[in-house]
Amino acid sequence: MREVPEAAAHLFTWDARSQSYRAPGQTYREVIEALGQGGVKDEAASFLKLDLGYARDIEPYRHQQESLNAWKRAGRRGVVVLPTGAGKTLVAQLALRDTPRSALICVPTLDLMHQWYAGLIAAFPDAHVGLLGGGSKDDAPLLVSTYDSAAIHAEDLAGRYALHVFDECHHLPAPFTRVVAEMGIAPYRLGLTATPKRSDGREADLDRLIGPVVYSALPEELAGGSLSEYREVIVRVRLSQSEQERYDECLRLRNDFLRRSGIRLGSIEGWQKFIMASGTPQGRVAMLAHREARSLAFGTEGKLRVLEEILANHPQERTLIFTDDNAAVYRVSREFLIPVITHQTPVKERHKLLERFRDGTYRLLATSRVLNEGIDVPEASVAVVLSGTATEREYVQRLGRILRRAPGKQAVLYEVITEGTSEERISQQRRGQWQPGVRPETPVWEDLNAPH
Repeated sequence: MREVPEAAAHLFTWDARSQSYRAPGQTYREVIEALGQGGVKDEAASFLKLDLGYARDIEPYRHQQESLNAWKRAGRRGVVVLPTGAGKTLVAQLALRDTPRSALICVPTLDLMHQWYAGLIAAFPDAHVGLLGGGSKDDAPLLVSTYDSAAIHAEDLAGRYALHVFDECHHLPAPFTRVVAEMGIAPYRLGLTATPKRSDGREADLDRLIGPVVYSALPEELAGGSLSEYREVIVRVRLSQSEQERYDECLRLRNDFLRRSGIRLGSIEGWQKFIMASGTPQGRVAMLAHREARSLAFGTEGKLRVLEEILANHPQERTLIFTDDNAAVYRVSREFLIPVITHQTPVKERHKLLERFRDGTYRLLATSRVLNEGIDVPEASVAVVLSGTATEREYVQRLGRILRRAPGKQAVLYEVITEGTSEERISQQRRGQWQPGVRPETPVWEDLNAPH
């Protein structure tokens, strides 16, 4: 554009290379609204109007209808925050039904991509639905893509889709994937997540990339309605005397090095400095001490005894066991003869394990993080977080794995934490209970839903 009307001047910058004014793709809607009908020809958009023919005869829950209404009132831009299991996918399908334009749906994993593909075909049987990622590169007005594939092809996709749906949208602000939203000119945008929080604090960018949070609900607000009733139980275990002595020694080694190096953990920058410093001999000793302390907290013998008791207390329920790393999950597998899914598990094997869990062939299944997102196992009613309680998002996702409604279901989530370690402090921080230097007087078993 050689000249910019005054009403849109703040959206453009001068590009000396092309000798023209340019604006980022994500400002397309603002540009068009600012230019109005001023005779400017729109050559950017190549959106298609679709006749989707919605085939699902299902009455949405109240929170799903309210989510949709709030998104539409906000100009069909914004983020919907709902617990895992609360039916975010149906909200998106209703948004597609009510916004019948070409749409790009971005998801974080191949499992989720195929899950979305199956759901869209069932909901819109007359529509042309395609895939981008995992070896597929379709040209379709409804396209389901992984974030990585969409980022790689962001320039080609930029002008073709009027609606962007970002599932698990907390992934979007990452440096590599954000280009999908920045280059895309989609005037309509919907983000879906159980919690938008990120460890790097970039969740604030979602407001610009997608839109503000337009609707939010907590698990306890939906329990007994669209989600199963549930309770949460904290189980505190103690390190043995020898484990505690070694844990304290490892922390002393690590903290002495951090103090000498002027490094403060607790932020991404501090952790990055620690990683860089671990390239020196003294830094390597400190990093190994850090990892050993973490391993002691996450893998103490006491946790295995607690797990044995929990499993004995739930002899019939389908149970998911979560750990923070592969070493811990493989140990659980060996000790209790439980099948395991990790990032190393081949896709076909993972599918077979999940099917056998769903049909009851396997009552127990252990995993290290990979089932946080993208699986649907309404049969699961018990979850045990044996280690890895760090972030609110992980906790909400793991709770969501057991909240899908089923007849007569009473879900329970156990969080097993080691007293006197960073694991306990992080768990308290997440719940807003932590005070420096103060250890709460709590029983070893604490039922969060019991009267206090």
